[in-house]
Amino acid sequence: MVKRKIIEIDRGSCTGCGDCIPACPEGALQVVDGKAVLISDLFCDGLGACVGECPIGAMKVVEREAEPYDERRVMENIVTYGDNTIKAHLVHLRDHSETGYLKEALLVLKEKGLANPLENRIAPNHPHQGGCPGSRMMDMRKKESSGEAHHGRLESELQQWPVQLHLVPPSAPYFKGADLLISADCVPFTYAGFHQDLLKGKALAIACPKLDDIESYSEKLQEIMRINNPKSVTVAIMQVPCCGGLYQMVKGAAATVGYKGLVKGIVIGINGEILKEI
Repeated sequence: MVKRKIIEIDRGSCTGCGDCIPACPEGALQVVDGKAVLISDLFCDGLGACVGECPIGAMKVVEREAEPYDERRVMENIVTYGDNTIKAHLVHLRDHSETGYLKEALLVLKEKGLANPLENRIAPNHPHQGGCPGSRMMDMRKKESSGEAHHGRLESELQQWPVQLHLVPPSAPYFKGADLLISADCVPFTYAGFHQDLLKGKALAIACPKLDDIESYSEKLQEIMRINNPKSVTVAIMQVPCCGGLYQMVKGAAATVGYKGLVKGIVIGINGEILKEI
């Protein structure tokens, strides 16, 4: 057992505003019963990206015994927070396919005479149950779409949730060896063929190079590329000058990690047409 850095939340001070959650790329934080909760030590890297987002200073990085990861120890602590926190933790383990840890957590509940909150309440592997849908990872990959209208409407080609680059977990299974689409967030509103021509068959992350933190985006993209070695990377941007920064940021991230795959840019005009590839 060794000490490592990890996040600590002052539950007495926390207001449950949720400002810290988008800043946690590992998805280790959730608001449960009106308080921010570190759902699992396993997914907290201790770097403190969330600390500066807390408006009242209720979060800090501490050093404590946390490795090797001990699901039993974590669960012993989590049960003191009540049923909703227990349920959120179990869903977190299930959604990240941490089968061994989930079995250990359920064993702790059984030993304490506590009910399994997942039993008969959440269908196994159902992509839309449990957790906060704004930040919880959902893998919605499906069979190849026919591209035909369903009840008069075209099918969505979205394969996962969330899609915002700040929120996507770098270790999400849908990124592994995938064709990755990095899109400026104006592109889907402008280009009518976005789903069929650009998104189909790809894992997605959206960003705004003008309004968002490009430095943190670059770090996140480097991590995604380093962990998953995507098959290809497509960057869809608008013709406006500020959008070019997104393409350059992706190219820079790829160079930093030594990514050898294809990085292609597609420029969309404000009238909704593809202007060129770069």
